[in-house]
Amino acid sequence: MARAARLLALAAERAAGPGLAPVPGPGRARLVLLPPAPHGAQGEPAEGAGRGRWRQEPGPAEWSEAVAAAAGALQAGGLVAVPTDTVYGVACLAQDSAAVRSIYSLKGRNGAKPLAICLGDVERLYRYCHVNVPEELLRDLLPGPVTLVLERSEELNKDLNPFTSLVGVRIPDHPFMRDLARACPGPLALTSANISSQGSTLTVLEFQDLWPQLSLVVDGGPIGDIQSPECRLGSTVVDLSVSGKFSIIRPGCALTPTVEILKKKYGLEPESS
Repeated sequence: MARAARLLALAAERAAGPGLAPVPGPGRARLVLLPPAPHGAQGEPAEGAGRGRWRQEPGPAEWSEAVAAAAGALQAGGLVAVPTDTVYGVACLAQDSAAVRSIYSLKGRNGAKPLAICLGDVERLYRYCHVNVPEELLRDLLPGPVTLVLERSEELNKDLNPFTSLVGVRIPDHPFMRDLARACPGPLALTSANISSQGSTLTVLEFQDLWPQLSLVVDGGPIGDIQSPECRLGSTVVDLSVSGKFSIIRPGCALTPTVEILKKKYGLEPESS
């Protein structure tokens, strides 16, 4: 109850006006209230499942401070809770093997279940993946609520998902996540902010039991309609590692537009057919 009361007080502070407000949290975590996105950050939505194309313009100092605080915590080896375009996530540096192990410990997750990587731009994807689809296809789906599974490259940390030659790639349609990924030297490892097998979270209150194991919690406010089960579906996960084929690993929240793009625009066939 004390934690909830503190967060409610911070929510009232948010309502009074934007700003960055790092405060002590339970355990080692700090809470950062994310200010509104910089003016002009949300560009005109593009067609397809990748809904936003953010125009990057200089933002308020509070926004830059929030990005810097999160990037600093990640580069120090910490775990950071972040808002995305689908649900709240937990991120660490994908090239930091100790941090990757910490994420698995945090979630109580089976070590054979892979983590996705998160990047800020499509261009960076080619360094960490072997791509066998047109770049236009990537840009039709990314940024957006889609995870693309591709062959991993030798650049990716061998301790990240060492049991598979594939990796899922996310470029969230969220300006903070894209700025944060750009501020870090390599890809982020990204997973949902919840204990494995439990429901996805749409507010920071919903995963407060994880706070003691986090370095920073970035509160971007509620994500979507917290009363709607559909808002907790997470990203659509699609395997594009086989040329000319696609396979839906998780339907997620963007299944219909994703399949329509893959089949109708690019002529890809479901792998099972």
